[in-house]
Amino acid sequence: MTARILVVDDNPANVRLLEAKLSAEYFEVVTATSGATALESIDDTKPDIVLLDVMMPGMNGIEVCKRLKADASTHHIPIIMVTALDQLEDRVRGLDAGADDFLTKPINDVSLFCRIKSLVRLKMLSDELRARAASSEVMGLLPPAANMADARPGKVLAIDGRASFLERVKTALAAKHEVTTMLDPAPSLAHLAETPVPYELIIVNLDEGQFDGLRLCSQLKSLERTRQVPILIVVAPDDQPRLLRALDMGINDYIVRPIDRLELLARVNTQVRRSRYAEQLRLSVQASLELAVTDSLTGLYNRRYMETHLSHLMEHSINRGKPLSVLAIDVDFFKPINDAHGHDAGDKVLQELASRMQDSIRNVDMACRVGGEEFTVILPATDIETAKKIAERVRNSVSSRPFPVSAGPGVVSVTVSIGVAALAGPRDTFEDFLKRADQALYAAKRGGRNRVTLAAA
Repeated sequence: MTARILVVDDNPANVRLLEAKLSAEYFEVVTATSGATALESIDDTKPDIVLLDVMMPGMNGIEVCKRLKADASTHHIPIIMVTALDQLEDRVRGLDAGADDFLTKPINDVSLFCRIKSLVRLKMLSDELRARAASSEVMGLLPPAANMADARPGKVLAIDGRASFLERVKTALAAKHEVTTMLDPAPSLAHLAETPVPYELIIVNLDEGQFDGLRLCSQLKSLERTRQVPILIVVAPDDQPRLLRALDMGINDYIVRPIDRLELLARVNTQVRRSRYAEQLRLSVQASLELAVTDSLTGLYNRRYMETHLSHLMEHSINRGKPLSVLAIDVDFFKPINDAHGHDAGDKVLQELASRMQDSIRNVDMACRVGGEEFTVILPATDIETAKKIAERVRNSVSSRPFPVSAGPGVVSVTVSIGVAALAGPRDTFEDFLKRADQALYAAKRGGRNRVTLAAA
């Protein structure tokens, strides 16, 4: 996982040190030596993360953060505030300004890298949603504008084995949020898996001996209904191993004991705000797609949307130097299925195929039906070797068990052939990109079908 990081610090030695450390971890680094310079360069540099020093002459980091978060074109960029002052009021001011995290100098390298990777994962999902929303807007399907301003109380779930701790959390957040507490999470996990989750943030105390907090976080991230809910963990100051493991599994934020009420409130405000923004983007995309860009039979995206979205992703990938791959998929011997069992049976096969395909790809991938039995899957930030593995997963999911074609016991065996192509570079065109995938698909057909073939470089 890589990212472009904008380092903003008025001290050249600090800039060089951070640049060296981040470059050694294969991050792309751009720099600015003042808040004003950072704001001027943000459109050109297009960073994935901003590493922002608080104490700078002229415009300080707090003001830069406020301006970036107030601008609709930059408010989605994660910001990590950095300062030499280990003072609570600085952390709270930074978080209130919209910062996503706060680090003090000297920076712990391992914590910094884990935090950056965690924020990059979140931004990748956010970028994918924003890209789909932008594609819909280009097509004239204007969704409701997503924004970060929402004064409603947040719905927060706090989990700990001690009633006294839960009461302190509830008291600290009561002025702005509705807090539900849970002493024993085990009986409720099954319930959460089966019912809509009303929470916008879950707080889990890792410093709790009555249950394994890390395992609980892992379960919450694996459940379909809680996967998108942000998690804030509470850790002891010397419990770095578990903190790093939690960040690595995708935990959104953390706070170190002893908890300060103002810092807790500021961090909860930040996570609830980001959760609502992401949810608005998801709802906007869903609403716009329902109008004109989905295939009525399978529920997948149609060719019209695929072409618009792929063009947008190609431009984004070329500008950022990131990989992009596509899968061209065709059902083998589909006409005999229609001839032998009827078109209703063929429709059932396509619907089941779409379902299996969706189960086999990742959340950020996009499956489309582009013809009768032809499909395209777009794989953002994916090289051709990873794309091949995903294609094999799709192929195996189709061929592994027969497809029902009637209400009775009637079933048919179905296979697919798949061509895989990767974006070749800045001169690659939309037509050439898809043509290479189609040529690889035809090669798979000629090679005996039910196989994955890579396009020639």
